[in-house]
Amino acid sequence: MSAEADLSGIERSAILLLSLGEDEAAEVMRHLGPREVQKLGAAMAKMARVSTDQARMVLSDFRSRLEHQTSLGIGSDQYIRGMLSKALGDKAGSVIDRILHGGSASGLENLKWMDARSVADLIKLEHPQVLAMILAYMEPEQASEVIHHLPERTVGEAMMRLASLETIQPGALTELNEVLEEQISGDSQSLQVATMGGTKAAAEILNRLETSRSSNIIDQIRASDPELAEKVQEKMFVFDDLLRLDDRSMQTLLRELPSDSLVIALKGAPAPLRDKFFSNMSKRAAEMLRDDLEAKGPVRVSEVEAAQKTILQVAQRLDAAGQINLSAGGEDLL
Repeated sequence: MSAEADLSGIERSAILLLSLGEDEAAEVMRHLGPREVQKLGAAMAKMARVSTDQARMVLSDFRSRLEHQTSLGIGSDQYIRGMLSKALGDKAGSVIDRILHGGSASGLENLKWMDARSVADLIKLEHPQVLAMILAYMEPEQASEVIHHLPERTVGEAMMRLASLETIQPGALTELNEVLEEQISGDSQSLQVATMGGTKAAAEILNRLETSRSSNIIDQIRASDPELAEKVQEKMFVFDDLLRLDDRSMQTLLRELPSDSLVIALKGAPAPLRDKFFSNMSKRAAEMLRDDLEAKGPVRVSEVEAAQKTILQVAQRLDAAGQINLSAGGEDLL
């Protein structure tokens, strides 16, 4: 296990919960969403050995952060937005909307506790418009996983309809919620959420798919609506767009990146983007990275794409938390 400074956020959280004890950790878990519970549980399961020094450093860092945090002097809405953005990153938007605007949807929410294949089996025969509504309600990460298990012929049309969504009448959403409640045996609740989907939601989902799959879906959308496809693509953020980061944002991003992923990701990066990374590192770190790149043998394209998507997800999380600026080039990228 690496030193505390090299641990990822999820690893530090796992060590913290393991240090708290079973009852206290369970109490914390009760307040997390399904995706966070799954990720934390997996990270905790991988913690075969945690040294006393590591646990002490994690707890000390947690105490230090806690002592310097306060909600005094700012509005509660502002505090909630800031806190959730830092905690959930790019997933925070929909959660914030539901908390601050009173939205709830038990039938749709229950889908978030199911694995992707089970969700796909449940909804695969639905009309593309219904699929679009369901995918729009999910977090982009889960929606992209569900898409892998849906019939190819329906995904393109569903994503086109999702990109075209702006608002949904509460009655339609209530009806969908009730149908899902019957299928997964939950309790029905009233719905107030009306704003869902759109080109940004479609782009966020497509950003999380393999390049070949997202390109194929864009092609399907373009065949029916070229203008809509162009709007979705404008909202998508690709690895080469990191070249547009300002130096401060790039340095912040570098501090959060696992070195192994960076080496693999840069194997497929153009020279200007590599130089952008090198120029924002110390001379010694840049030399070590160059040596690692030269020593690294051939890497499969799929591995490069996976590593680049990992880095993009970190960048999007930092952008949502206000720690970096992905639109530093002058126009919104997301």
